[in-house]
Amino acid sequence: MARIKEDYRSLTGPQKAAIMMLSLGEEQAGKLFTMMEDDEIKELSQIMANLGTIGANLVERLFVDFADAISNTGSLTGTYATTERLLMKGLDKDRALAIMEEIRGPAGRTMWDKLGNVHEQVLANYLKNEYPQTVAVVLSKIKADHTSRVLALLPEGFAMEVVMRMLHMESVQKDVLDSIEKTLRNEFMSNLAKTARVDSHEQMAEIFNSLDRNTEARFLTALEERNRESAEKIKALMFTFADLSRLDAAGAQTLLRHVEKEKLALALKGAPDTIKELFTANMSGRAAKMLKEDMDSLGPVRLKDVEDAQNAIVTLAKELSNSGQIVISEGKEDDAMVY
Repeated sequence: MARIKEDYRSLTGPQKAAIMMLSLGEEQAGKLFTMMEDDEIKELSQIMANLGTIGANLVERLFVDFADAISNTGSLTGTYATTERLLMKGLDKDRALAIMEEIRGPAGRTMWDKLGNVHEQVLANYLKNEYPQTVAVVLSKIKADHTSRVLALLPEGFAMEVVMRMLHMESVQKDVLDSIEKTLRNEFMSNLAKTARVDSHEQMAEIFNSLDRNTEARFLTALEERNRESAEKIKALMFTFADLSRLDAAGAQTLLRHVEKEKLALALKGAPDTIKELFTANMSGRAAKMLKEDMDSLGPVRLKDVEDAQNAIVTLAKELSNSGQIVISEGKEDDAMVY
């Protein structure tokens, strides 16, 4: 059997794909074949059959290059819209829509924000079957006016038991709070999302976040004139590049480790000094100097390109926040850190 050339640079794209398929093994390669068209399978099979013996060094070089290519793709845009489009490609429409309905919940950035937007009757119906201590913890985390309405709907004896627990409650351990939050997310919110319609304010905030700045400002101004309450709700749910100023030092450093240097330089062109200082203050002096040089070397740039880079970094920050790698303060008193 012929032996393929050991010069990696001479390999064609289809040859690289064929080597990759052989390296994956029968089970994994079989799964990939089920996702291909017949013409693609025939072409790849023909090349695989004629590869001959492949040197270990060449296979290793292929996987190293593949890993490098994957790691250099930059930040990804993970939103409800992009997720829905991806599901629509691989699933039938009804199933994809059902999954999207399930993962959406009431508006809010955190679990407790979302809980505060659940109708009091719905929340009371769920909580009346929980332990009084658990209910006390949950109600202590949402706004007082909402708590009062929920308490009024609970059975009187049970409600008084909850009140007594709240009066004598000490600081709740983090693992206990995390456990309650996980239960609420997995059992209550997921079931609620199956029957509740998509929150219109959360959906509109996501749409507004995707608009260019001028259009966004124009729409918000017009909405404020017609319905100030809705406009305020949408603004509270939106997250902009300027909101990154609420990151602490650790969060800024984590974000810096994930963001592309070229994209950061572009995003900071024309950004407020507070945002520039946020990043440069959390870099070494040499790295800060190089960033400034990169920004200067860009020269004049299109506003749209700057906004696209900023939106990509905002998306990345939200992904890191959702995964718990960074904390984005809401700017409230209870967000203050004690050291």
